[in-house]
Amino acid sequence: MTFDNDLIASNDPLLLTQALVRYPSLTPDSSAALDLIQAWCEARGFVCTRIPAESTSYPVDNLYCRWGQSAPMFAFAGHTDVVPVGDEEAWSQPPFAANEVNGKLIGRGTVDMKSGVACFMAAVGRLLEQGAPQGSIAFLITGDEEGEAVAGTTAILDWMRAHGEKADHCLVAEPSCVETLGDTIKIGRRGSGTGRLTVFGVQGHAAYPDHALNPLHPLLRMGVELVDTPLDQGNQHFQATSLQVVSIDVGNPANNIIPAEGQLVFNVRYNDTWTGERLEAEIRRRLDAIYEDYSLEFRSSGDAFVFEPDELGAAIARAVEAVTGQTPDYMTNGGTSDARFIKDMCPVAEFGAVGSSMHKVDEFVSIDELEPLTEVYRRLLVNYFEARA
Repeated sequence: MTFDNDLIASNDPLLLTQALVRYPSLTPDSSAALDLIQAWCEARGFVCTRIPAESTSYPVDNLYCRWGQSAPMFAFAGHTDVVPVGDEEAWSQPPFAANEVNGKLIGRGTVDMKSGVACFMAAVGRLLEQGAPQGSIAFLITGDEEGEAVAGTTAILDWMRAHGEKADHCLVAEPSCVETLGDTIKIGRRGSGTGRLTVFGVQGHAAYPDHALNPLHPLLRMGVELVDTPLDQGNQHFQATSLQVVSIDVGNPANNIIPAEGQLVFNVRYNDTWTGERLEAEIRRRLDAIYEDYSLEFRSSGDAFVFEPDELGAAIARAVEAVTGQTPDYMTNGGTSDARFIKDMCPVAEFGAVGSSMHKVDEFVSIDELEPLTEVYRRLLVNYFEARA
């Protein structure tokens, strides 16, 4: 694929964001957006490698780019895939047009997270124009973050380990800020687990309950026990663990039949008090005390983690304060991100734009956030490499 020379030469975060958003890169169809990033990086001396991988249901394209050969390596991780637009007629603008309206850049993926990718590109471009840093910079960009997320960043990390590549620190440009740019840095994430509880009984006529065994009565008690008894009280860096029932399904169309089974699905966002294994054991202990004839499928997509904000988090905070004048809060709330995979290689933190519109109709990034966000990233890189020279 060929690109306009002015685009490849550009370090303008607005222009780069618009270009990325105009690729309708619904998971996992991110190859065109990755092509642009690769061409931009190669024009600045990066060595780029495409890392194809297979998820359980679709092929994934990933990109790894490295500038420099020496340590330390500062890595930037992001994704170019986006969620579906939903009801396109509800959008005020075409969702992949990246139109500017009243100070907003509107489009699917503008804030989650193509603007973050574009701002980091612009920051690196400006840094390299000023002179070569003493170290290396890497881009880890996936097309499988919004989907199954099993063949994206994990595939890049596997490739890095196999080829002797290791990052010393990593920034993920997920939209971390809540109300204003600079108010929040994510220094960790809660774990996430999903449980599917099936309770068994004996089907029968509702008028003759003595000839049946109603599974829904213990199912209700089990659900109440899971919800009403706190799992913990939280700690310095984490909120209390939250268990939310998200579905109760009986599949019973009749009002005079006691069903043979009932199912309850719950999601747990848990702190570092627990691992997925210990959490499942505690949940089973509580269920066993109520009723024995059940099955539980429990799957954790990643345990909680946190990095004390005495190095990477503090370095980001100093750059944020210099650019925005704000003192950011260190947080671990929200959902999961690919930082949960990167944590096993190096310290990782997240900082990006205000994320209030992500995944919504008329998703947008405020245009006046792009230059300051770019400058935060540039200053972070300058400070990082100077401190290690």
